[in-house]
Parts: sequence; structure tokens; C-alpha cells
Amino acid sequence: MDSQIIISERNRPFWQIPVAALFLTATFVILCAFILQFFIYNETITYLARFIFYTVYLLPFGLGFCTQKRIHIDIKNSRFKPTIEIGNFKFGKWKTIRNYEYVSVFYDPSKNESDQFEVNLWYDRNKHFELYSRNNFEESMRIAYNMSEELKIDLLDATIKNDYTWIDKEELKQKANEQTS
Repeated sequence: MDSQIIISERNRPFWQIPVAALFLTATFVILCAFILQFFIYNETITYLARFIFYTVYLLPFGLGFCTQKRIHIDIKNSRFKPTIEIGNFKFGKWKTIRNYEYVSVFYDPSKNESDQFEVNLWYDRNKHFELYSRNNFEESMRIAYNMSEELKIDLLDATIKNDYTWIDKEELKQKANEQTS
């Protein structure tokens, strides 16, 4: 058993890197222009308002195109850390998990199409942590299955409203073996 699991979003598409660079560069240029204008003309209020306006709108776009979410799970020490990563910078904090209960796959039609299937780790009776969210049922189920196997806990299929089903993982393994044979 590995002592650490990392669940990650897919890598950003290549085209998003130049878009992020464009927004972040524009933000940097505006910041530099503000500093120069402040020291040369000292029209503080006007330039401060423009600076804030442009920065508030450009910076989130740039960051949105270059951030990535990951969840680090340290099985050995029974803890997890959701992170948001921007390049080599990682922001997140370890949280302790006690008493793993089960992993579930849940369907939420009210969410946008890209995040309708959620994989949740349930612990301490009624607490849960969202591990993964996508629109692909097979991928969500695969992640849930792998997580339940690593933690040696049960797997619940909660994709059909009011018809939750505990997955027989042994039967699932047999089907997978038959398909590969």
C-alpha cells in the first residue's frame, strides 16, 4: 500500500498557458504603469482607481487559466490536504481524518455539466470530503474504486436518486479480469 495518494485535475491544455501569460503580463504592465504614473504625476486617486479596476479584472483571469487543484492523501498519517497550485507554488493545509467510512460516487444534475459526478470520502460518521468532480461516470467510478481499495473501505454508488447501491468490489474485479482476458 502506498503511503500517499494524489488526486489531481487533468493538466491544463497547452493553449491556456499563453492565455494565462497574457493576462498576468497585462496585470504586471498595468501595475508598473501605475507605479510610474504615481511617482511622475502624483495624481493618486485617478490612477489608483484605474489600477484597482484593471487589476481586479485581469488578475483572476490570469490565475484562473494557470491554477490546478490537487488533493494529497497521506494514508500512513491519516490526513489529507487539498491544494491549489500555481506553477510551483502550492497553497493548502493538512487536515486529519479519523475513521474512514466509505467512498461514494454521487450524481448532482443541478451542477454544471463538467462537474456532475462527485467522488466523496466519508469519515467520522457523517463528515465527507469531495475528492473529485467531473462529468465522466466511468472515470469517477474508477477513482472511487481505487481509493476504496487503497483505504480498504466500502464503495457506494449514489448516482441514482433514492436508490443507493453498495458495490460488490470482488464482482467488479472479476468483470475487469474477464474483459482483459
